[in-house]
Amino acid sequence: MLKSFEAKIMGNISEYAIATLGSHTALQILRGAKDEGFKTICICQKGQDKLYESYKVADEIILVDSFKDFFQVEDQLIQKNAILIPHGSFVSYLGWEKIQDIKVMHYGTKGILEWESDRTKEREWLTSAGLRLPKIFKTPGDIDRAVIIKFHGAKGGKGYFIANSPEEFYERIQEYSGDDGYVIQEYIVGVPVYTHYFYSPITQELEIMSFDKRYESNADSIGRIAAKDQIDVGIRTSYTITGNIPLVLRESMLPDVFEMGENVVKESRKLSNSLTGEKLTKGLYGPFCLEAIVDPDLRFYVFEISARIVAGTNPYINGSPYTWLKYNEPMSTGRRLARDLKEAIESDRLQEVLG
Repeated sequence: MLKSFEAKIMGNISEYAIATLGSHTALQILRGAKDEGFKTICICQKGQDKLYESYKVADEIILVDSFKDFFQVEDQLIQKNAILIPHGSFVSYLGWEKIQDIKVMHYGTKGILEWESDRTKEREWLTSAGLRLPKIFKTPGDIDRAVIIKFHGAKGGKGYFIANSPEEFYERIQEYSGDDGYVIQEYIVGVPVYTHYFYSPITQELEIMSFDKRYESNADSIGRIAAKDQIDVGIRTSYTITGNIPLVLRESMLPDVFEMGENVVKESRKLSNSLTGEKLTKGLYGPFCLEAIVDPDLRFYVFEISARIVAGTNPYINGSPYTWLKYNEPMSTGRRLARDLKEAIESDRLQEVLG
């Protein structure tokens, strides 16, 4: 086994492979890497490999029983000079603490994932960046309006529920006795808007890649059922994400979107990794997403940040209206990520994008 990946850093992308877990945005990441000329590796759970074989996005598939077995194949990735791309399944299956132990080359600041995985830390970050956030209730007894209860971690909206009073909260929380990490957040009525950004430490430029809204089960289908019928059969609203819908925002709103993203990136360089106590001086870079509700006065209430590529970019594997304006060629977020790595390698600046 190599003593250190640093010994193999060179200026030719043929010496590298891009690797990711076979889930979430893997198809997009691997296709984008191939479009930029990289070899690709998919770490895939047994029984799910046919998908990646069918789309021919992976030059090599490494099978594991479970994504939690990632560290059993890490030495293989190091030997292949692989660069690992994180996405939501990494956070969900490994947890941010285990991600800190990864030794294979990793795109992005690993410590930043702690701040997106803990809603209290996340709120501290977004508030310090000057963003407008929904009110948080410290105790269930303080609930005096509609609230949404969200559990920590990347769970795709699973388990979220609405409550309108302390009594309703205590009734519903009984269903989630195993989940003791949550926040009670004001429910803002408006349009969900998820902004997909990319910040490159190589070009030092922030880009708006695309927007989406989520299709959530059964919150987005419940409107087809009359209110009386909902009550009669006792339907509970749930927010598990089942898909993503493309969205183009009013052009007059884009300056605010840029400002929010720039402030979040700037503030991220002041954060610290609680395991090491070190400042995250590189901060947030690569793909990230601000998740917000836009109210009738067109004000953004940002309720979450995902500090890595999000599944909402998947409708744009062939590019979005915004990437066409800038690149005039198909440019998914996955491909933009690969291009950042390519430019870093070819300019001998790879260490600037590894974390």
